[in-house]
Amino acid sequence: MKEKFDLDDALPGFAQAAALVARAVRAYNELCLHGSCDFLTSSQAHAQVGPLMRRWKNYYQPAAIPAPS
Repeated sequence: MKEKFDLDDALPGFAQAAALVARAVRAYNELCLHGSCDFLTSSQAHAQVGPLMRRWKNYYQPAAIPAPS
C-alpha cells in the first residue's frame, strides 16, 4: 500500500500520517477491484451473502512429517 498510495514519503507528523493511512485503507476497501473477489471491492465482497468462488491458488506445502518408527 505504501507505493500504491504514495505513503512511502516522509510525513511531517503522526496525525497527518494517520489520516493518509485511513484514507488509503478506505480507498483500498471501497474503490479497488480485486481479482480474487470476482472483481468486487473488498466492501462489496464482505457484504455478499454466501461464499465467494475461490479464485486463487495456495502454493503452501506443509513440511513432511516423518512416520513414527
